[in-house]
Amino acid sequence: MDLKRVVVTGLGALTPLGKTVAEYWQGLSDGVNGCDFIKQFDAAKFKTRFACEVKDFDPTVYLDRKEARKIDRFTQFALIASDEAVKDAGINKENVDVDRVGVIFASGIGGLITFQEEVINFASGDGTPRFNPFFIPKMILDIAAGQISIRHGFRGPNYAVVSACASSTNAIIDAFDNIRLGRADVIISGGSEAVISAAGVGGFNAMKALSERNDDPATASRPFDKDRDGFVVGEGAGVIILESLDHALARGAKIYCEIAGGGATADAHHITAPHPEGLGAQNVMRAALKDAGIAPSEIDYINVHGTSTPLGDIAETKAILNVFGEHAYDLNISSTKSMTGHSLGAAGAIEVLACIMAVTKNIVPPTINHFTDDPELDPKLNFTFNKAQHRIVNAALSNTFGFGGHNASVIVKKYKP
Repeated sequence: MDLKRVVVTGLGALTPLGKTVAEYWQGLSDGVNGCDFIKQFDAAKFKTRFACEVKDFDPTVYLDRKEARKIDRFTQFALIASDEAVKDAGINKENVDVDRVGVIFASGIGGLITFQEEVINFASGDGTPRFNPFFIPKMILDIAAGQISIRHGFRGPNYAVVSACASSTNAIIDAFDNIRLGRADVIISGGSEAVISAAGVGGFNAMKALSERNDDPATASRPFDKDRDGFVVGEGAGVIILESLDHALARGAKIYCEIAGGGATADAHHITAPHPEGLGAQNVMRAALKDAGIAPSEIDYINVHGTSTPLGDIAETKAILNVFGEHAYDLNISSTKSMTGHSLGAAGAIEVLACIMAVTKNIVPPTINHFTDDPELDPKLNFTFNKAQHRIVNAALSNTFGFGGHNASVIVKKYKP
């Protein structure tokens, strides 16, 4: 069967760098640090006391106060970012068939803040099981997808995707597949995460996954730096409107770029550590290139997973060298997690947005907080350290890898009629 071409017609973002796509992109381009000491709870006794939070967030600026109380912070993020994306795409009930508009949305953890609050309230009581009636529907992973569809009346494919930190990249791949196979005309896709809480930070501290650079949180997220000591947890949401090309042209939509292809693999190695040679990462990039029908030499920019962990950054770099060979030295590579932190299940969508803007604007955002070269990394690779670089970006690849050995890659390219 003939596969439909799939384009991007709308974008939405809520991130530590800004509450709109424009603010987010400006922060990325300027190399802004999104990290600060935690405001959402008292982290004084925690090994890590900082994070990349969405600054000065008040859900009632965007949502009805009663509505906001009934949904977890991660769903609030999802609704707000999806509102921006739907408006940006110009979608309404008059110009689309709502039965062919779907929502495929992701979160790595879901309503952890709600879960923590409810369990603490129960444990501090007299043992009588008194729970908020919205406890379960606030907490479950799929509720963001459901809430988005309810809000806009979209009745096409609707479900959630979870694969840890690869979740929203997998959601975008699923959306891409559904459209190119003709199962839907438009799909709202992306991811949301909000786990900056005692349970979230404490849990990741216990795994020794987080940076503990409390004396200098502004530089704690330092991918590919010799002195990196773990990731910085972030939060937020990224939303992308995917649409079949013929449908977009028929309604006169603006087109940001084309989704070229995607891939998904497993490391089959360890529950948290990457394969030391980046085997799963190699395989997923090759799968995405094959699916897109693109040669490695046609990729201009890779937005890497680049979490600032000692093992992960090295494994991903080895994978890039293995897949791209000599062309690896002509690529721009950057980790925008140096600015946003690691937003877990939302990271893929937020970083695919960065790739879309790089393709649209011909600007590669930087990897900030680089101070000392790591002798284990190839010095000839261009990690776009500390300052954005202008170059023609015809095609960009986004990598996301999750605990459990999940790997996902998406390729976006300039739209050509």
